[in-house]
Amino acid sequence: MDSIAPKREDVSGEVERRVVAQLLTLLDGMQGRDNVVVIGATNRRDAIDPALRRPGRFDRELEIGVPDKNGREEIINIHTRGMPISDDFDMDWLLDNSYGFVGADISALVREAAMKALRRYLPEIDLDEEQIPAEVLEKMEVKMIDFREAIKEIEPSALREIYVEVPEVSWERVGGLEEVKERLKESIEWPLTKPEMFDHFGINPPRGIVLFGAPGTGKTLIAKAIANEAKANFISIKGPEMVSKWVGESERAVREVFKKAKQSSPSIIFLDEFESIAGVRRTMSGEGSDVMNRVVNQLLSSMDGVETMEGVIVVAATNRPEMIDPALLRSGRFERVLHIPPPDTDSRKEIMRIHTKDMPLGKFSLDDLAGQIDNYTGADIESICREAALISMRAGKKSVSKKAFEEAIARVRPTITDEMMEYYGRMEGMLTSGLESVRRRPDTLSGIEAV
Repeated sequence: MDSIAPKREDVSGEVERRVVAQLLTLLDGMQGRDNVVVIGATNRRDAIDPALRRPGRFDRELEIGVPDKNGREEIINIHTRGMPISDDFDMDWLLDNSYGFVGADISALVREAAMKALRRYLPEIDLDEEQIPAEVLEKMEVKMIDFREAIKEIEPSALREIYVEVPEVSWERVGGLEEVKERLKESIEWPLTKPEMFDHFGINPPRGIVLFGAPGTGKTLIAKAIANEAKANFISIKGPEMVSKWVGESERAVREVFKKAKQSSPSIIFLDEFESIAGVRRTMSGEGSDVMNRVVNQLLSSMDGVETMEGVIVVAATNRPEMIDPALLRSGRFERVLHIPPPDTDSRKEIMRIHTKDMPLGKFSLDDLAGQIDNYTGADIESICREAALISMRAGKKSVSKKAFEEAIARVRPTITDEMMEYYGRMEGMLTSGLESVRRRPDTLSGIEAV
């Protein structure tokens, strides 16, 4: 309907204006209706001329939204009603992995699973014959593995504009950081997996969490792991992607992200490089600062507005926390600020074991190397393991020796410096009393400026 009745102020052609005017006249002139009902359908409701959206014309607006878990189960049952399904069919797995799927997606999923099953039986079918033998037809069935393979090829229609995934990173891939893991579980995983606990105690879960720390300490990896454990959709947004020079486009991008997150809940919005879109609002005029102010205002209203954010949690990551607007760091918005510290000795050992799990190692202990990699982050340790493997490959060895690791350690430069550690230590203390104190003491920024 939006194609024949768009907003008249937004179109330049006369044809669309005349069509809208004719529709208005005809709808108003329907006395008694004479058993005529007009039904319009659109997926761009806000693009329709507002004069049509009032009682007496299109009186009622019914939103056919993205189906929830029960809706998806009913739709799957409809499409698999006449399908020979094996006994290993797992409805719960399908429902947990089909967030954001609309009816057409589920129909495509079932059809694709049937095609995969048919390809499996194709060698037993003689295509030259007019009919498939009865014994082959009787043993044909769609197995759960067909659904598991088919779901990889179906992209949810409700989420095509933004990148959404359920990450395959588990807590086993995150070495150390036990205290941070526990706090994130109670802040993010419990509200999505155990909402009845919050109802029992009569409290609302936190809406937003800021992770800050040195580059390479695993902020993005932690966000992916928590999304996987909570079985939630993971909407990954890079901060600079949302900034546009066109007026209103940046704010619209923020609104769209929150809208899609609500449609595909439970979901986690991950805002990387958070300081690029949530910087301190400035009073000076200028195109850049004006865009930043508007984006921050939109973030504030999206997180703490009239609409509820049930099933949506926002996780932000930054390595420059002093640049974030203090209005965002209050209860009801980003009320938890967690420092992701560099790995200690035990964490470094665990990270090395994770990255060398599938690596053929020589006869030596990885624990001996942990003392040589002080100030190395998780990303640095991964780089050391990769470099050691490449050194062994160049030398034509079948396994990775201790000497290759020591050579790799000498080649890879550590990310963490003493100035950086001092800066993040001060930031961690100051964020507990508020970010404003950081701004009043510019000398505290000397550490990061040196970096």
